[in-house]
Amino acid sequence: MCSLRTLLLKGKLPVSSVWSEVTRSALAKATFATGPRQNDTTLYEFRTYSIKPSMMNAFMQLSKENFHLRTAHSELVGYWTYELGGLNRVFHIWKYDSFAHRSAVRSKLAEDKLWQENYILKALPMMDKQDNEIAYLVPWCKLQKPEKEGVYEMVSFQFKPGGPAVWGESFRAAISTHVNTGYTKLVGVFNTEYGLLNQVHVLWWNESADNRAAGRHLAHEDARVVAAVRESVRFLDSQRNLLLVPAPFSPLK
Repeated sequence: MCSLRTLLLKGKLPVSSVWSEVTRSALAKATFATGPRQNDTTLYEFRTYSIKPSMMNAFMQLSKENFHLRTAHSELVGYWTYELGGLNRVFHIWKYDSFAHRSAVRSKLAEDKLWQENYILKALPMMDKQDNEIAYLVPWCKLQKPEKEGVYEMVSFQFKPGGPAVWGESFRAAISTHVNTGYTKLVGVFNTEYGLLNQVHVLWWNESADNRAAGRHLAHEDARVVAAVRESVRFLDSQRNLLLVPAPFSPLK
């Protein structure tokens, strides 16, 4: 098969035709982009700690008494304990302006004697495991703060490879239909950057676990929700949800 360059040199293809072909090729390549460009450098670190069962109460008391030493260095979005979906675990979200900001904070924490002596040295023996992820808010979502206390649901979706360019629109539609039902409040939608790729975490607020259950039953009977969910699950590999209870010192109540 002759290349475009060969045909052009032999005079068998007009320059205008070559330019049209190059343009079509460029547009075709653009469809392989994984999604909108991430212009906001603000990132969120998700941390999950598994606590020894016999030490859970002591760990939470230690955290309540000393966590002000940690929040003096960077912004805590929220801190929760697992109620359903896991036991003896805590989950917290930290906000950073950039990776450089996070590195600077981590360096200062290592040098903070009060933090190390009053908290870290006492807390580490109480833990079994630590995990973390880095995520961005999706471009179409702003972090929201509920007006009153409640419980939180974290739903994690593992999508098929390809990024938001493949599943983003249908997923956004599914989230929007749930928001429009009014039974729950969307707090934030996060796309993982470090951790499992093609994973999205959606954080919801509900007044109570019973209100959430009642709302879900109504949503399952809403034709708009059913249609949007059926479309988005075509791209889904798995999902998991957690019921989270905010700690007394959590900014998100």
